[in-house]
Parts: sequence; C-alpha cells; structure tokens
Amino acid sequence: MRLLIASQHFWPESFRINDFARTLRAHGCEVTVLTGQPNYPEGRIYPGYKAASLRRESWEGIDILRVPLIPRGNAGSLRLAANYLSYLVSATLFGGWGLRGRRFDAILVYGTSPILQAIPAIVLRRRKGARLVTWVQDLWPESLSVTGHVKNGLLLRLVDSVVRWIYRHNDLLLGQSSAFVDAVKRKAPGVPVLYFPNPGEASLAQDRAPRDFGPGFHIVFAGNIGKAQALKTIIAAADKVQSLEGLVIHMFGSGSQLDWLRTEVERLELSNIRLHGRVSADEMPTIFGGADVLLVTLGKDEILAQTVPSKVQAYLQAGRPMIAALDGEGALVAHRAGAGLVTPAEDAVALAGAMQQMYRTPIDVRNGFGDAGRRYFEQHFDPDILAARLIELLANAGKYRAQVPAKEVGVE
Repeated sequence: MRLLIASQHFWPESFRINDFARTLRAHGCEVTVLTGQPNYPEGRIYPGYKAASLRRESWEGIDILRVPLIPRGNAGSLRLAANYLSYLVSATLFGGWGLRGRRFDAILVYGTSPILQAIPAIVLRRRKGARLVTWVQDLWPESLSVTGHVKNGLLLRLVDSVVRWIYRHNDLLLGQSSAFVDAVKRKAPGVPVLYFPNPGEASLAQDRAPRDFGPGFHIVFAGNIGKAQALKTIIAAADKVQSLEGLVIHMFGSGSQLDWLRTEVERLELSNIRLHGRVSADEMPTIFGGADVLLVTLGKDEILAQTVPSKVQAYLQAGRPMIAALDGEGALVAHRAGAGLVTPAEDAVALAGAMQQMYRTPIDVRNGFGDAGRRYFEQHFDPDILAARLIELLANAGKYRAQVPAKEVGVE
C-alpha cells in the first residue's frame, strides 16, 4: 500500500506516530510523511532545520516532505495560532507541489491538535484520488477550551463548524479511545467512526539494562509537562509524602509549564521532586526499567476523561507498576489491566496515599502489577497487531462508509 501520513509533528519530534510509521513500513507499506519543521515542544526550530524551508529527507526508509511554518515559540495563544495556521497554509500550498507525480492509495491524518491539519489532506485527497482516514487524537474544539487557549464562545462555535466540515470529508474516522467514538459521531453524520487505540512503541521493547537511580524508592513521570497534566496535584502529593525516606519523584519531559513547575519545586523546597528535562526516546526503556513505579496524571475535566494518554500504553509495555491519577478512559484501561493503583484526577490526598501504599508494598506484589500490565498490553496494544488492522481499515475505508452505521473495532 502507498500510504501518505499527514501530521504536523514527526521525527525528530517525539510522537507516537514515528514508531508506528516504521511498523507500517515493516508490514509492507510504502510510507511518505507530510509534516512541518521540527520545533516541539520547546518552540524553537531544531538545529539543522530552517523554519522557511521546503525540505525532503529520508528516515528509516520513510520519505519525508517538510513544509515551512512559524515555530510555536513560548506556546502563547497567539503564537500557537500562528504555528497552526502557518502549517495549514504551507501544507496546502506546498504539499501538492512537493508531492507532484506521486500516487497514494490512502492518506492517514494523525489528528493531534490542531485537527485543522486535516485540511491539506482533504485537498490532497481530491488531487490524488486517495482514501482519507483521520485518526482523532484530540477532540476539537473541546480541547481548546480545556487548555484555556480559546475562551471566546463565538470562536469556539466557529471552530466546531470547521471540525464538522473536516469530519464529513473523510472516508473513515478513528478515535483513540472508545469514548471518542460517540463524541466524533455526533459531529460526523454519515461517516463511519471506529475505535482504534494508540499502539505501544517497538523502541520501548528493547532489552536494555535499567537505569540505576541509586538507593531509595523511585517514581517516574515521563512526557509532556503542560496544563493538562494536573501538576498542582503532583506538587501537593509530593509535599504530603516528604516524610517517606528515599521516595523521589523523577519527572522527565518538557512543556509549557516546566518553568512554573521548577519555580514551585524551589519555592516549596520539595527535595523529593527532581526535574530531568527532555530526554531522547532511546533512553526511555532504561528509565522505565529503573523505576519502582510509573506515574500518569491528568486534570479533572470531562474531555480529558475521554482520553487515554499514550503514556498509559508505554507504561503497560514497560511492565512496571503504575499509579494512574486520572478519570475516565485512561483510568478504565489501567484498572482493567490490573497494572497498579488508580486514583481520581486532581485528588492530591488520594495520590499521596497511593504513593505511600506502593512504597510499602512488597516488591514481588509490585512486580505482579507490572507483569499484569505487560500481558494486557500484548493483548490490546501490540503495534504489529494494530498495524495489520490499520492496513485493513485503510484498504477498506470506502466500504466502511457505504455501511454506516459501522461496528466499532478495537479492544474491549
């Protein structure tokens, strides 16, 4: 299959689509990626790239076309809007020209925020005669409201109208959580919507020696450090468990709230939180392997409760016990997996209690949580199984549209 993946973000930025694109290639797909110049999450163009350039390159046998964009800068609302819109315009204007003469059987939009990035794919669909499938990772405009980037009701309604238009121009829509299916269906009458979860990453399956964090009990949080991650809850819980000797919360990653988090840790003199910044994806297997417990958090919000953070799959794959401080779909997955302890979102007392309970749990019991999580991952999120399923969905996208209402697929 000749597949075009349209995604504003791609390698060397750290996104789940990177590894899955390699898996799709390993399953026989001829993969091309239309993307922007890498600048996430710091907001600065990566060394070796230029914001205003149209660039072709190859990575792991995958052809990449990069279009110009305005970097996201400090992630303020105006700068983010400029970043989103510049990619939209560049990918629409230059995507067709840069991909001239190329034929594709299917176009897959990796629908992180903003979903507006599907518009260039809609234009290309018409030019190439390809099937169009959008894999919805964030619900728009709801996620705009949750993060606080947009508060104007009229603007949110306008974005909602655009999202409905985008959805209608797809042959098939995929939701990253089962809760997304109904939410997307309401905006996409006549278009089949199926559940298709985020897979794990082959790179996390590497057999690597675990990182030696030294003596103590080590809790690891990895990923984006932003408004959605309920950082105040982590801060408050850390303050409550300072008396537990040797307990340290290691936070790997960066994002819009990293400076705020650093300031709070210093202001409250929290010696049990250590901020490591962003690290390469290659280091994650060793970091996860060295953790006594892995931590995932989300804010308390109806939209966030419909999301399964991709780190949940990563934690399950790592085979380490987990504390999941969130509501809804993510909590349901962690609970079904038996991978550890689940607490409500933004409940610092409950989170501190879970940390204390894990701290006092015998290591063989904790390892049992990790083993259960790994088994659940292999049954539901294995990238090879999901790649084969996605290829089938892409090949038959047109048929699914003719069969609306469609049956959901994916894990239970």
